[in-house]
Amino acid sequence: MATAHQRELFTGLFRIHALVHAYHDPIFGQAMMEELKHHGYRIGPGTIYPLLHGMERGGLLKSEFRNVNGRRRRVYRITASGKRPLDKARERVDELHHELHEEQPRKISVLTIAKSHSMRPPD
Repeated sequence: MATAHQRELFTGLFRIHALVHAYHDPIFGQAMMEELKHHGYRIGPGTIYPLLHGMERGGLLKSEFRNVNGRRRRVYRITASGKRPLDKARERVDELHHELHEEQPRKISVLTIAKSHSMRPPD
C-alpha cells in the first residue's frame, strides 16, 4: 500500500498518464485504473475519479456519457487546454528521465554552498 507521500508524489504521474491516453483515445476511470495497475500502481476509485473530475474542472479534459461495452460511462477526451501542458510535461519528463539515469547528476550541493558563502554578511 502506498504511503501518503508516495500518493502525493505519484499524483502528477497519474495526471500525465491520463492526458497521454486521453490524447489518443477517450478514457474512463475503470480503464485508467487498469492501465495504471499495468504500470505497477494500485489506485482506486476514490483517487482516480476525483483526479479526472478535477482535471475536467481545470479545463484539461472534457467528458460526456457513452455506452462502453453495454455500460453507461463518463468518458474523457483531452482539450486544447490539456494538450499544451501535456507537451510541456513530455519535455520535462524526458529531462527528468535523463537525470534519473545519469551516473553523476549535476551536483547542486556545491552550487548551494558556493552561493551561501557569497551571500554571507562580512565578519
